[in-house]
Amino acid sequence: MSTTNLETSTPAAGAHTASAHTASAHTLGNRGLFRFATAGSVDDGKSTLVGRLLHDAKAVLADTLDALARASEASGFGGGDGTLDLALLTDGLRAEREQGITIDVAYRYFSTGERSFVLADCPGHVQYTRNTVTGASTADAAIVLIDARKGVLEQTRRHLGVIGLLRVPHVIVAVNKIDLIDYDGDRFADIAADVARVAAGLGLPAPHTLPVSALVGDNVVERSAHTPWYTGHTLLGLLESLPTRDEQARGVEGISHEAFRFPVQLVLRPQGALAPGLDAGQFRDYRAYAGAITEGSISVGDAVTIASPGAPRRETTVTGIDAAGVELEFAAAPASVALRLADELDIARGDTIAAAGTLPESSADLTAQLCWLAAAPLLPGATVLIKHGTATVRARVTDIVGALDLEDFGLLPAASLELNDIGTVQLRLAGELPTEQYVRHHRTGAFLVIDPQSGNTLAAGLVAERAAEADAEH
Repeated sequence: MSTTNLETSTPAAGAHTASAHTASAHTLGNRGLFRFATAGSVDDGKSTLVGRLLHDAKAVLADTLDALARASEASGFGGGDGTLDLALLTDGLRAEREQGITIDVAYRYFSTGERSFVLADCPGHVQYTRNTVTGASTADAAIVLIDARKGVLEQTRRHLGVIGLLRVPHVIVAVNKIDLIDYDGDRFADIAADVARVAAGLGLPAPHTLPVSALVGDNVVERSAHTPWYTGHTLLGLLESLPTRDEQARGVEGISHEAFRFPVQLVLRPQGALAPGLDAGQFRDYRAYAGAITEGSISVGDAVTIASPGAPRRETTVTGIDAAGVELEFAAAPASVALRLADELDIARGDTIAAAGTLPESSADLTAQLCWLAAAPLLPGATVLIKHGTATVRARVTDIVGALDLEDFGLLPAASLELNDIGTVQLRLAGELPTEQYVRHHRTGAFLVIDPQSGNTLAAGLVAERAAEADAEH
């Protein structure tokens, strides 16, 4: 076996890893929140890998470790001799522990010296694909596990397809249980090549592929002496070096090249209702619009457009940016700020403030892909609520175009969408919205479908491309 770098299956993927590390190195030690999700087939060791990552990164409290030891011993895993069933750190449901599987998405929060993390441990069963959609929808990276003894399976293709559909920026493939094949580098290279072919076929970015053993800890946090043929990052090292969506958008120079988008959450008009110590005279005529910047950046003096559902657009200028009592000259996604504008306009929650001239025309007709999450099927003619940003409008399903075939990712004719189906539908909105294509605008191109009677979430929606949207792209 040669000592070739087997960090990824292709030279291009290796170059991608190096460039990602270089692009983000200038901010290491002062990084933002990084979100990642795990996925893979049943019994590939997802929960154990997450537990190992938390344990070896020293992110588990002493009392939690004591409880874990007792639970491990009670389940017959060990515990008494110091062996821990690390999967129990995330498999919290009784049914999960009894069956040894993951059913619900388990979220965990931890930090290292480099950055803070939110991880989502997603289930592997086919019937819980909707939970994978939930966990990966906001992720900066997705970790797909593969059992080194089994290689790429159909469920692996399914999860990679969902990750591609959601446009997760970074794909990490962890070839787990490498210890059970005696750390065979040739076998790992074959699996990495298969992964590269599948990813290329699905249009995914070049994956970062690495050999790990969740049970033993090889290449999870510490580099393993058993894999001298692998010279790439450990899993934690990779997670610490990859840029987030917002860091990618800003680039090395720290300037965002996306057009500014700001859904208004709240109008700030204190009129004397101030915290103690603030000057009532200074804030007597204060009016600002609070929210989170979803894309791009804004500076004082920039021209902006105000888009309200069902109303003509208006133009104005930003005169001030406030954040936590501090006046700023510049702010970028994902900061939460309050904007002051030059003109007194009727602006409310649900409106969008955007860089002037960059929003597509609002429309009441919407073509979208839905990840259907409800037990009851979706039928043509159904009335739903669409929550897009901070705006909520009623809508009617005018047509179900088809359902996605998760075997070859083609579109099959469908009269309805069932639980876990991913399908393309046509919607007619009660009010026009400035929706944008999901593949270009991750945050403003996504929405929720809500039951107007119960308030339950029925589906996650991804806006498909509209005619003329490409021409309106900034």
